[in-house]
Amino acid sequence: MIFSFCSVKTYGKITLLREKKVVSIDYNPVMENCEVNKMVIFHGSKNVVEKPEIRTARYYKDFYFGFYCTQYRTQAERWALRYTGEGVVNEYEYTPNDNLNIKVFQEMTEEWLDFIVACRTGTPHSYDIVEGPMADDTIFNYVQDFLDGNITRYAFWELARFKKPTHQISFHTEEALKTLRFLRGVKVHEE
Repeated sequence: MIFSFCSVKTYGKITLLREKKVVSIDYNPVMENCEVNKMVIFHGSKNVVEKPEIRTARYYKDFYFGFYCTQYRTQAERWALRYTGEGVVNEYEYTPNDNLNIKVFQEMTEEWLDFIVACRTGTPHSYDIVEGPMADDTIFNYVQDFLDGNITRYAFWELARFKKPTHQISFHTEEALKTLRFLRGVKVHEE
């Protein structure tokens, strides 16, 4: 799911034809002269995070406890701004490691939904890295309604299919965190 681009310097939008719909998505550049499979990913936070760590929070996340990043800079900006209106977008070089146990969800599927339900109800998994669509606040509400028995699986999919694409890649072990190299932190604020 992660794409590699080299010798690109600017941020921008790409318009794609996806499932008979035209969609605009963020595209993130990767460093000039990068090696194949390396790419830049982003983490939104209140602070600069030079040394990522796995923190256990009070609430479970989509893919359980981990360090969460995205390939979309604007999504990381939303994460950084969500509490106080200012924060930092941290940029990392990510180098995949084939020796790690990695799970990738290309899109929202039944398996993705079941995995998120298990993680959000406290069931751990054995993956070093998990990548796939994010259950944003709206999708999370649908997941919670499904968990609580307020909507059926079919109703969940009818509601979820109209949401824009998102992306997250989560790092769940110390070995997974070694695939990241901090590049810089950029302060952001609401305009």
